[in-house]
Amino acid sequence: MPDAPSPFDDPFADLFGKLPNPRARRSAGADAERGASEQVTTQNATGSSAPLSRREARAAATRQEAPASHAPSEHAAPAAAPPATSAPLRATAPAEEARPSRSVATATLEDLFTGEHTTDSLGDVPPPKNKRRRRIGGWIALGVVLLLISGIAGTGFYVWTTYEDKIREVMGWEEPKDYADGLANGEAFVTIASGDTGSPISESLFEAGVTKTPDAFYAYLIDTGQNPPFVPGVFKLQKQMTSEAALAALLDPANKMENSAQLREGLTVEQSLPLLAEGTGIPLEELQAAVADPTVYGVAADPAIVAAGGQPLEGWLFPATYTFDPGVTATDVIATLVNRTIASLDSAGVPAEDRERILTIASIIQREARAGTDFYKVSRVIENRLNPSNQETFGLLQMDSTAQYGFNEADGTVSTSAEAQYDDNPWNTYVIQGLPVGPIANPGDVAIDAAMHPADGDWLYFVTVNLNTGETVFTNNLADHNRATQQWIQWCAANPDAGC
Repeated sequence: MPDAPSPFDDPFADLFGKLPNPRARRSAGADAERGASEQVTTQNATGSSAPLSRREARAAATRQEAPASHAPSEHAAPAAAPPATSAPLRATAPAEEARPSRSVATATLEDLFTGEHTTDSLGDVPPPKNKRRRRIGGWIALGVVLLLISGIAGTGFYVWTTYEDKIREVMGWEEPKDYADGLANGEAFVTIASGDTGSPISESLFEAGVTKTPDAFYAYLIDTGQNPPFVPGVFKLQKQMTSEAALAALLDPANKMENSAQLREGLTVEQSLPLLAEGTGIPLEELQAAVADPTVYGVAADPAIVAAGGQPLEGWLFPATYTFDPGVTATDVIATLVNRTIASLDSAGVPAEDRERILTIASIIQREARAGTDFYKVSRVIENRLNPSNQETFGLLQMDSTAQYGFNEADGTVSTSAEAQYDDNPWNTYVIQGLPVGPIANPGDVAIDAAMHPADGDWLYFVTVNLNTGETVFTNNLADHNRATQQWIQWCAANPDAGC
């Protein structure tokens, strides 16, 4: 009668037992194959470092169940089938305590397939991972990645801010030059002077908030092939109009305001009088005669300005849009503008004795600053340069606007010619110390208020690096100022027709 099957029986065990055993040859040398096999089995059962084969594991488990003095031979069946729970790996102790450095595997091929045991039962237990070292390495890797990202981002930001227009043009990302339909709102007044063509009118529309970009209207005229005859005067339009709608409004006589005139900030008396004449119908000669004597309007004539051939009412003709009653005289028009300036000075808290000085500072601010928020910073730069403690570092005020005014260089650019920069006249702050002899333009409310209330800061220099957006860089040392100047030079090279 055949022996009862053992749970450790393996149908391939006899086949594996007939194969040469390399472990036996290594450990027993010239011993017989059967003896070598038993020796290696014993060694493995007692803790040898060589891993057990499936057959050796089965034999080792059999020997553990039998008395030590009656260990069965390789082909002997065990006296009784051990219960499945008697395998050594079934111990309830924690895995790390029950498992030796080289664990003795008792799993059969069937156990591996059924999931009773895993290959972790064989071989050395992997050493635990060094979590601290991994964390340090992770932080280092993260730091390197962040440095790379910040470097790329910084380079990208510089390239974008310097060459945004060109990049948009090449990549086809250009923003629309015109507003969309349906955005028109509010009121805007635009003055067309005699002889104005599409280009200056395009600039005036943008400055009034009518069109989105300075060249939108002019580009529309070119694209549509139109060259209409524009009528001088003040026209009432809306903000955020399309160029097409703006053109229709300018050609509509109903939008022309009769007996009206508009003066923008930063104009001189000489530039303002023709606009007043066109808007009111008053002959230019009458207006020129009306500004000859400033005392008529309560303004003292400065002897230094008169001696230098200047206009005593420079800075006193307030920039705004005016509508006059029919039959108004030239003296009435000038009185209206001067009184409006006095009201702005009083509102800003300017003492009567300081009016001329504040108007002089405000006129420089008006001509130098591009954005309203920068007016107060430019005011601080002027104060810092005039401060006696800065005279050794910065001896002269050195404002291009004063050099251009004194040389009568009104060519529409921000750069000053060498002739104007070194011309010896009482307005040129590249030559004289302190403020110019008098105002150089007509300032508005914001410029007057900025002259009275400069921002806090230690700036000594500023340069507008983008004439389209008005972006201005303020610095307190020459090295930083020179770097900003290079940025402006690069922008001008990329925008040769922008008024540099």
